[in-house]
Amino acid sequence: MSEPERVPINDIISEEGAHELATSPEMKPYLDLIIAEMQGNDTAALLEKLKALPLEKRYIWRITSALKWAFADFEDMNLVADQQTLSAEDLAKVRELVKVRPIQFCMFIKALFGAEEMQQIMIHAISVAKQIGEG
Repeated sequence: MSEPERVPINDIISEEGAHELATSPEMKPYLDLIIAEMQGNDTAALLEKLKALPLEKRYIWRITSALKWAFADFEDMNLVADQQTLSAEDLAKVRELVKVRPIQFCMFIKALFGAEEMQQIMIHAISVAKQIGEG
Protein backbone atom coordinates (compact mmCIF):
# COMPACT_ATOMS: atom_id res chain seq x y z
CA MET A 1 0.00 0.00 0.00
CA SER A 2 1.33 3.45 -0.86
CA GLU A 3 1.99 6.16 1.67
CA PRO A 4 -0.87 8.63 2.21
CA GLU A 5 -0.34 12.01 0.65
CA ARG A 6 1.01 14.53 3.14
CA VAL A 7 -1.04 17.70 3.26
CA PRO A 8 0.17 20.85 5.01
CA ILE A 9 -2.10 21.67 7.95
CA ASN A 10 -2.90 25.08 6.42
CA ASP A 11 -4.33 23.30 3.35
CA ILE A 12 -6.76 21.14 5.31
CA ILE A 13 -10.33 22.17 4.69
CA SER A 14 -12.79 21.18 7.38
CA GLU A 15 -16.52 20.93 7.23
CA GLU A 16 -18.75 23.72 8.42
CA GLY A 17 -19.08 23.51 12.20
CA ALA A 18 -16.05 21.23 12.63
CA HIS A 19 -13.88 23.96 14.15
CA GLU A 20 -16.56 24.81 16.73
CA LEU A 21 -16.91 21.15 17.69
CA ALA A 22 -13.16 20.60 17.86
CA THR A 23 -12.64 23.62 20.09
CA SER A 24 -15.62 23.01 22.36
CA PRO A 25 -14.98 22.60 26.11
CA GLU A 26 -15.90 18.89 25.85
CA MET A 27 -12.93 18.34 23.52
CA LYS A 28 -10.31 19.87 25.86
CA PRO A 29 -9.43 16.61 27.64
CA TYR A 30 -9.01 14.88 24.28
CA LEU A 31 -6.89 17.67 22.82
CA ASP A 32 -4.74 17.69 25.95
CA LEU A 33 -4.22 13.94 25.52
CA ILE A 34 -3.34 14.25 21.82
CA ILE A 35 -0.84 17.05 22.52
CA ALA A 36 0.77 15.08 25.36
CA GLU A 37 1.08 11.99 23.16
CA MET A 38 2.58 13.99 20.29
CA GLN A 39 5.11 15.53 22.66
CA GLY A 40 6.00 12.14 24.12
CA ASN A 41 4.74 13.09 27.59
CA ASP A 42 3.19 10.72 30.12
CA THR A 43 -0.55 10.48 29.49
CA ALA A 44 -1.63 8.43 32.53
CA ALA A 45 -3.17 11.37 34.40
CA LEU A 46 -4.97 12.56 31.27
CA LEU A 47 -6.38 9.09 30.65
CA GLU A 48 -7.61 8.99 34.26
CA LYS A 49 -9.34 12.32 33.66
CA LEU A 50 -11.11 10.84 30.63
CA LYS A 51 -11.97 7.69 32.57
CA ALA A 52 -13.81 9.83 35.13
CA LEU A 53 -16.03 11.45 32.48
CA PRO A 54 -19.59 10.15 32.25
CA LEU A 55 -20.47 8.51 28.95
CA GLU A 56 -22.68 11.44 27.94
CA LYS A 57 -19.67 13.82 28.12
CA ARG A 58 -17.39 11.69 25.99
CA TYR A 59 -16.41 12.01 22.32
CA ILE A 60 -17.87 8.60 21.55
CA TRP A 61 -21.26 9.76 22.82
CA ARG A 62 -21.28 12.72 20.45
CA ILE A 63 -20.88 10.38 17.49
CA THR A 64 -23.19 7.58 18.60
CA SER A 65 -25.98 9.90 19.73
CA ALA A 66 -25.75 11.84 16.45
CA LEU A 67 -26.12 8.56 14.56
CA LYS A 68 -29.08 7.59 16.71
CA TRP A 69 -30.88 10.83 15.97
CA ALA A 70 -29.88 10.78 12.31
CA PHE A 71 -31.51 7.39 11.82
CA ALA A 72 -34.22 7.36 14.51
CA ASP A 73 -37.02 7.87 11.99
CA PHE A 74 -35.26 6.40 8.97
CA GLU A 75 -37.63 5.37 6.21
CA ASP A 76 -36.18 4.53 2.81
CA MET A 77 -39.44 5.35 1.00
CA ASN A 78 -38.91 8.98 1.99
CA LEU A 79 -35.45 8.87 0.46
CA VAL A 80 -36.82 7.39 -2.76
CA ALA A 81 -39.37 10.22 -2.94
CA ASP A 82 -36.63 12.81 -2.38
CA GLN A 83 -34.34 11.11 -4.89
CA GLN A 84 -37.09 11.22 -7.51
CA THR A 85 -37.86 14.88 -6.91
CA LEU A 86 -34.44 16.44 -6.35
CA SER A 87 -32.72 18.36 -9.08
CA ALA A 88 -29.53 16.83 -10.46
CA GLU A 89 -27.61 19.64 -8.77
CA ASP A 90 -29.14 18.97 -5.35
CA LEU A 91 -28.61 15.22 -5.70
CA ALA A 92 -24.95 15.92 -6.53
CA LYS A 93 -24.68 18.02 -3.33
CA VAL A 94 -26.14 15.17 -1.28
CA ARG A 95 -23.80 12.67 -2.94
CA GLU A 96 -20.84 14.89 -2.04
CA LEU A 97 -22.03 15.19 1.58
CA VAL A 98 -22.34 11.43 2.08
CA LYS A 99 -19.34 10.34 0.01
CA VAL A 100 -16.88 10.00 2.89
CA ARG A 101 -19.35 8.95 5.61
CA PRO A 102 -18.99 5.19 5.02
CA ILE A 103 -15.21 5.54 5.30
CA GLN A 104 -15.53 7.60 8.48
CA PHE A 105 -17.99 5.09 9.94
CA CYS A 106 -15.60 2.22 9.16
CA MET A 107 -12.77 4.13 10.82
CA PHE A 108 -15.00 4.73 13.86
CA ILE A 109 -15.89 1.02 14.18
CA LYS A 110 -12.27 -0.03 13.54
CA ALA A 111 -10.98 2.30 16.26
CA LEU A 112 -13.49 0.90 18.75
CA PHE A 113 -13.51 -2.80 17.96
CA GLY A 114 -10.62 -3.54 15.60
CA ALA A 115 -10.32 -4.18 11.89
CA GLU A 116 -11.72 -7.72 11.93
CA GLU A 117 -14.93 -6.79 13.76
CA MET A 118 -15.32 -3.68 11.62
CA GLN A 119 -15.15 -5.84 8.52
CA GLN A 120 -17.69 -8.32 9.93
CA ILE A 121 -20.09 -5.52 10.88
CA MET A 122 -19.85 -3.87 7.47
CA ILE A 123 -20.20 -7.12 5.51
CA HIS A 124 -23.26 -8.01 7.57
CA ALA A 125 -24.73 -4.52 7.09
CA ILE A 126 -24.22 -4.66 3.32
CA SER A 127 -25.78 -8.13 3.17
CA VAL A 128 -28.85 -7.09 5.15
CA ALA A 129 -29.29 -3.86 3.18
CA LYS A 130 -29.08 -5.78 -0.12
CA GLN A 131 -31.68 -8.32 1.06
CA ILE A 132 -34.08 -5.61 2.22
CA GLY A 133 -33.64 -3.74 -1.04
CA GLU A 134 -34.42 -6.87 -3.05
CA GLY A 135 -37.41 -7.94 -0.98
